[in-house]
Amino acid sequence: MTDRRAIFVGGAAAAAAAATLLTPKDAAARPLEDILRGGELRVGVNPTLPPRALFNDRNVIDGFEPEVAAAIAQKLGVRLTLQAVGSPERIPMVASGRIDFVMGAMSRTSERAKVIDYTVPVHSENYGIVSVAGRGLTTIEALNKPEVTLAQVRGTTAIPYIQRAIPNAQVLLLDNYPDRNRAIAQGRAQASFDGIDSVRFALRPFRQVQWEVTAVPAFGVTYSGLGVAKNNDSLRLWLNIALYELHTDGTIERLWEKWFDGPMFTKVPVSPFF
Repeated sequence: MTDRRAIFVGGAAAAAAAATLLTPKDAAARPLEDILRGGELRVGVNPTLPPRALFNDRNVIDGFEPEVAAAIAQKLGVRLTLQAVGSPERIPMVASGRIDFVMGAMSRTSERAKVIDYTVPVHSENYGIVSVAGRGLTTIEALNKPEVTLAQVRGTTAIPYIQRAIPNAQVLLLDNYPDRNRAIAQGRAQASFDGIDSVRFALRPFRQVQWEVTAVPAFGVTYSGLGVAKNNDSLRLWLNIALYELHTDGTIERLWEKWFDGPMFTKVPVSPFF
């Protein structure tokens, strides 16, 4: 039976991965020289966040982040082991050295940076509006009307913002994003305000609908990097150089467009100085 926790990747192609179990080694972060000596790079990804990572039809972890990790491992000249991690354990696992770095939409925040270090950004994270095209619902002002119903998922970070900035709109609270998308497609709601980076992938089942996805920069743009154990500077600095190369040669943008059905809503500012 395929082990859904860890996937071994040899070379650059994540899709060619075969299952293997990742066993904890020493509970300490491995510097770059130890990774090179061992010939293996261990990377944590969250397969519940498609298309960042997902289990494909062969029960193998695939997606944007596995392919970026594979490109990094190829540059390093080592094999790649992907470890499936969830949100609660991802930071403890990298801090303890069970994985070398963690992905999984790791937004760079000052609170997280107290316990782990970050590389330069891999991609941006954006909020915006999802609606049916042609209805003019592309601004916060257009949403803030009693005749507009917003389909939103309970407990998400957008809810407090809607209560403050879009108080006149009606809100239809649902349990998950597929229900949210279905409500807009069926006309039970006119729009939604939420994170939009993965939404084009999520809207694939509703290709009969002409969708409009609009970024709202005023809400703020955040950036996700690779999470590395605190003070593991030899690995972090090498990863910064590798990511700079993957940005400037177009690899990251190409993989993003492949998996997210379009370009990043906000380009990552790339600098050779970090």
